[in-house]
Amino acid sequence: MADQDPGAAAGDAATEPPRRHGALVASSRGQTVLHAERAQLRTLVAALTAEGFDQLIDVTAVDYSVADQPRPLPAEVVPERFEVVVGLLSHGSRERVRIRVQVPESEPTVPSLFDVHPGCEALEREVFDMFGIVFEDHPDLSRILMPEDWIGHPLRKDYAVGRIPVQFKGAPSSR
Repeated sequence: MADQDPGAAAGDAATEPPRRHGALVASSRGQTVLHAERAQLRTLVAALTAEGFDQLIDVTAVDYSVADQPRPLPAEVVPERFEVVVGLLSHGSRERVRIRVQVPESEPTVPSLFDVHPGCEALEREVFDMFGIVFEDHPDLSRILMPEDWIGHPLRKDYAVGRIPVQFKGAPSSR
C-alpha cells in the first residue's frame, strides 16, 4: 500500500462512476436510477428494502430490438435487447428509485424478487407472459393475461400482429 500514489488514487476515484450497493447510479428526471447486473438484482432490492424502500411499485420490461435511437445508458452498461425495470418507493423518505437491468435475448432470465417482495408475483408473471422473460425461482411462473396455450409473447417487437375480426352485438354483419 505504501507504493501507491495518493494523488493517483484520488484521481482514479474521481473518474469512477458513483455506485450504490454495487449498482451504477444515474439520474433521470429527478429520480435516482440504478443500473444493476442481472445477478445482483435480488441482493440490490433486498439491500434497498432494508434501507427503507418498503414498497415495490412496479416490475416491467422493454424490448429495444427495433429502437431507432440510442437509449441513455452509462458508458459502462452494455445495452441488450430487453430491459427489466423495477420501481421501489420509500414512504419514510418519500423517495423513489428505479432499477434497470439489461437482459440478453440469448438468455432472457432474471432472479425473481418474490422472496423479498411477495406482492410482485403477478407483475413478474405479466412480464413473463408478455415478453418471455423468465424469473428464476418464481413460485408460479405461468401465463396471467394470455391463455395457457398461447404461442408467443405479444409485447415483443418481433411478435407477428394479426387481425381478428370482432363482431359486436347489434352490428350488421359485413359478410
